[in-house]
Amino acid sequence: MTDNGTPHTPHIRRRTVLLGTGATAAALTVGAAAASEVVAGKEAPRISPVAAAAVCTLTKELTEGPYYLDGALVRPDLTEDKPGIPLALVLTVVDDATCAPLDGALVELWHCDALGEYSGFVGNNGHEEPDNGTFLRGGVLTGADGIARITTIYPGWYRGRCVHLHVKVHTDVTLTPDGSFTGGEELHTGQLFFAESLTTAVARVAPYSANTVPRTTLQRDGIYGNGGAAAGLMTATGSTTAGYTGSLTLGIDQG
Repeated sequence: MTDNGTPHTPHIRRRTVLLGTGATAAALTVGAAAASEVVAGKEAPRISPVAAAAVCTLTKELTEGPYYLDGALVRPDLTEDKPGIPLALVLTVVDDATCAPLDGALVELWHCDALGEYSGFVGNNGHEEPDNGTFLRGGVLTGADGIARITTIYPGWYRGRCVHLHVKVHTDVTLTPDGSFTGGEELHTGQLFFAESLTTAVARVAPYSANTVPRTTLQRDGIYGNGGAAAGLMTATGSTTAGYTGSLTLGIDQG
């Protein structure tokens, strides 16, 4: 399926992700999921924050869309000086059956810029700009707490779709000396979304205000389908001046 819901021919992928020069795979803190505490005079297991029932929901699979590219850099910052409102993402990956955080999972993201253009496909939304094939693409490895922290910009929009980011989760990959990975398994393909009130505010300020392509709202988007957090709706805080932080727990089926 394409991002508009129409069929497209899938392309062949190298299954390779390059390590960004000088960038760490992730800057993460190890969670304390295995500690214990005394409750009413008895020792009881201390439950990690990610082990709450609310975060064990299986995250819905959504279409990859037509703009995926192999060779995404493994790096915590995807912006490459692209103009836009800063967006800090905190994504926690857990097993949907046990709520256990997934350590060493590769969380890969890609999305369009403020004018709705994807790297590698610039011009599809009617704007001319430099295209290096890598901006706003990349990913990081989760730590023992299952958390991936990625910095980017708030996405723009293109015809027929609401504002969104694409996400894949790969597990059991092997990093190679040339900075790529081999093997592993692609366990999840989905999309991340924002409340319409945030996007309405973002659309009023530069550089987003220069995007004159009609914007599809979250409620009218054919991919999201009003599915809430299980379909990728993030909890987001912040402002157009200070930037936003978006968080979501991805419940992954490991089979």
